[in-house]
Amino acid sequence: MKKIVLFLTLCVSVSGAKAQNDIDVLLAAGIEDAERFANDYLAPGTNGAIHSLNANWFNSAKVKPLGGFEISIIGNASLIKDEDKMFSMNTADYNNVQFVQGPSVQDVATVLGENNPEIFVEVEYDDPIFGSQTVELSLPQGIGDQSSNLIPTIFAQGAVGLGSGIEVKARYFPKIDNEDVTFNLYGAGLQLEFTEWLPADKLWPVALSGLVAYTHLDGSYNITESSGIEGENQRLENNTNTWLFQLAVSTKLPVFNLYGGLGYITGTSESDLLGNYRVTNGPLTSETITDPFSVSSEVSAVRGTVGLKLKLGFFRLNAEYHISEFDALSVGVNFGFIWLF
Repeated sequence: MKKIVLFLTLCVSVSGAKAQNDIDVLLAAGIEDAERFANDYLAPGTNGAIHSLNANWFNSAKVKPLGGFEISIIGNASLIKDEDKMFSMNTADYNNVQFVQGPSVQDVATVLGENNPEIFVEVEYDDPIFGSQTVELSLPQGIGDQSSNLIPTIFAQGAVGLGSGIEVKARYFPKIDNEDVTFNLYGAGLQLEFTEWLPADKLWPVALSGLVAYTHLDGSYNITESSGIEGENQRLENNTNTWLFQLAVSTKLPVFNLYGGLGYITGTSESDLLGNYRVTNGPLTSETITDPFSVSSEVSAVRGTVGLKLKLGFFRLNAEYHISEFDALSVGVNFGFIWLF
């Protein structure tokens, strides 16, 4: 569970355990270069997480009757494609960074990939005493083979029928707050069944509804001990907000049903590298950089959904697949009840 939390809050710093001293030199070479690299490096991870967060908001287009409710445990995962593991780095866009070997444009690892073999760059920085200096370093690795090609999310979800074709939903992950990690996830949704409002709605073989849902994620990871850079209160913070607009259709059978739909996902994820970093400028001098940079990414994508649901009394099981910029799959274990008022 901790690995999921760390990943969702994008707690893989640009340095990481495999390149702790590299970001030190990269910051010395210039915040602008470090920020440019971090933006391209982190964006596939944040974008994939947004797609993962928006799965399994519904398992039927038929809303629950007045007093009916469902409690679910849901696990989602976005699928990582090969193109999401690398990005094209053009050193002509950087002020003080050059590849040691090869052309000025090369594919390098994102937070989802790995450089195999390692890729080395030469970074130029200004030493107050000795003038312009260069140092060779390896570019940061991503999570690579640790990811199993998935970006996971997990949470509890509840839904309640209000009558007249209206259902409200909420999802939540218990807040984590310890010395290294803080994490918070919650969301809310509203589903309206259009066929409920039509004459003789019970004669329709299928249900048709619309859904709008919002999800918020925020987290912070303390990297003071692991960054490899002297300083205080060093942390990586992430704030993600995303919306889903969905049309859904499903069958209305007693035990086994199929469902699907067409939706639109939009979202923004902001990652901030905060704290004080004492960056060396050669062997004799250093400078302190406070709150070095912030990077952000945006998602705006259409998605298609297909799913199936099995009902056995109050126990329900559903599984679904989403086709979009990041394909996603999801399973849900659901417990449903109907209270008559």
